[in-house]
Amino acid sequence: QVQLVESGGGLVQAGGSLRLSCAASGRTFSRYAMGWFRQAPGKEREFVSAIDWLSASKYYADSVKGRFTISRDDAKNTVYLQMNSLKPEDTAVYYCATGDGALASTRRAMYDYWGQGTQVTVSS
Repeated sequence: QVQLVESGGGLVQAGGSLRLSCAASGRTFSRYAMGWFRQAPGKEREFVSAIDWLSASKYYADSVKGRFTISRDDAKNTVYLQMNSLKPEDTAVYYCATGDGALASTRRAMYDYWGQGTQVTVSS
């Protein structure tokens, strides 16, 4: 059974930084792509970033490109999202996700397993 547990969220001022972590268990972590999504109140869950197995390719939403960095540590079964220059519009619940493929996708439907989410709040 695949389990994903996010951590690292919190309250930060605009311009600040946070690093989210997602610890995975239940299967061979290194074989699969990982993604981050977020959902703000009253909005649809949206793609943020994704990374292939072996970190071969990384993808970012235009809204976070240049500010966020995704990475993975296969030895620790963990994927990270480093978030810099945070803005109030980054406020959302952030979810870690994975599917059954090695190649990353920006499509929510490609992800079958989700964490419980971690709240990120950016004050102005």
